[in-house]
Amino acid sequence: MKVLVTGSAGFVGFHTAKRLLERGDSVVGFDVVNDYYDLAIKEARLAVLEETAARTTAEYAFVRANLADRAAVESCFETHTFDRVIHLAAQAGVRYSLVNPHAYVESNLIAFTNILEACRHAEVAHLTYASTSSVYGANTKMPFSEHDGVDHPLQFYAATKRANELMAHAYSHLYRMPSTGLRFFTVYGPWGRPDMALFMFTKNILAGEPISVFNHGNHTRDFTYVDDIVEGVIRVSDQVAEPDLDWDASDPDPRSSNAPFRIFNIGNNAPVKLSAYIEAIEDAVGRTAIKDMLPLQPGDVPDTYADVSELEKAVGYRPATPVKEGVARFVHWYVEYYGL
Repeated sequence: MKVLVTGSAGFVGFHTAKRLLERGDSVVGFDVVNDYYDLAIKEARLAVLEETAARTTAEYAFVRANLADRAAVESCFETHTFDRVIHLAAQAGVRYSLVNPHAYVESNLIAFTNILEACRHAEVAHLTYASTSSVYGANTKMPFSEHDGVDHPLQFYAATKRANELMAHAYSHLYRMPSTGLRFFTVYGPWGRPDMALFMFTKNILAGEPISVFNHGNHTRDFTYVDDIVEGVIRVSDQVAEPDLDWDASDPDPRSSNAPFRIFNIGNNAPVKLSAYIEAIEDAVGRTAIKDMLPLQPGDVPDTYADVSELEKAVGYRPATPVKEGVARFVHWYVEYYGL
């Protein structure tokens, strides 16, 4: 197949594009390569994709442009015909949305509108896009289920991602355009984002500097290894969304529709306390962290826990990499990448 992967210089987008190339798909990457975090790691990811394409002889092209630029998106779809679109580009970061909400409007709302319109006019067979566990917001019923309502976001980032789900449903309903949203749960692993806890903790522990431990390490996260996320993304993308024939308009299920629309959680289904996550990093690094204990940050969700039964039912897969194993792989990559 020929697949457009947006955000291909980003963490999950890079890994997804690489896996697609390795299995022989043609890939077009699309990324503005902004300076939200270290540009060097983004350029290094793009170099790996070039090397992977050369090694596998898979067709690969890269578009360096802003998805909020409607003309650039239209040009991409005029140049290429896609069997699938996997939309992973977004302005990420919970706390950044508290200080720069306009970046989320451009990257998460305007850009997504451009993707929806392009997919509609090109009659793309299936759009798969990234949502987030953050949409569960003020919900405290665990584990988080796609069948539950998600109308109480705790930060603007989550609000924009929930908006993406609603926008996708509108297009699926109006134009019968198949779409699937995937709610990612705390993705981590090699080539990760430098603004994420694992990256910052590893860096500081190795340097003998203190780490900031919010909520005194008591909140839990359903940490999900990036390879597991990618496996789920590709399996879901391969299986085109269809209308739910059992959907009842008088008692609507939020996760599906009588349109070709669906939403899945994709998480490890095994929440881990932040303090235990730090212990796993300490074990992998071989050093003890200097901890600066702090209260919960504004906008943070205290706990996340994914019910992945619907994902498993649909595509026969659930993430399963243990945190200790995943963290050890990250630390090995980190030490090698930075030549420590």
